[in-house]
Amino acid sequence: MDKIQLQILGISSGHTSTSYTLILEEMNGARKLPVIIGAFEAQAIAIEIEKIVPVRPMTHDLIKAFAESFHISIKEVLIHRLQEGVFYASIICSSGDDVHQIDARTSDAIALALRFKCPIYTYETIMQEAGIILSDLEGEMRPVSEAEEEKKPRSKADLTTYKSEELEKMLEEALDTENYVLAAKIRDEIKKRG
Repeated sequence: MDKIQLQILGISSGHTSTSYTLILEEMNGARKLPVIIGAFEAQAIAIEIEKIVPVRPMTHDLIKAFAESFHISIKEVLIHRLQEGVFYASIICSSGDDVHQIDARTSDAIALALRFKCPIYTYETIMQEAGIILSDLEGEMRPVSEAEEEKKPRSKADLTTYKSEELEKMLEEALDTENYVLAAKIRDEIKKRG
């Protein structure tokens, strides 16, 4: 079967406060593949895209460090099945000449693909069954850095209302509490002020 390479387009809030929709898009086409993921996985994907370094290693970072210490690399992630609305993925990894295929939740596989900088694939049959073309929905999609609902400062006030010293303190607190999505927003506001 021919594989189609995918890339991450963004993450939008899901139907519940603990779910998100990861939007993957085919590299050479207009179809998108929406995948429902949990809040933890959305955060793991968002912080890797934003290049935020957590105070302590997150689970996916630990897995990467563990794999690399034993000379294991991930070559690709393959979303190979869709059954009753659930996507199934495999991580294709190697150590030397040995190649192994490991079953994984799609969200975890993608979080690892980002860390190992490896491609994400699916099959044409899955794109035909679950792929969509976003038109009206695109305006609703939020960038990955807003993947998780963050604690809004000052009763949902805009970050622009804070002094630089306050932002620095808020950034430190956000990192300490591992609220990396909020930390990314604060960091961006600090950078704007140069």
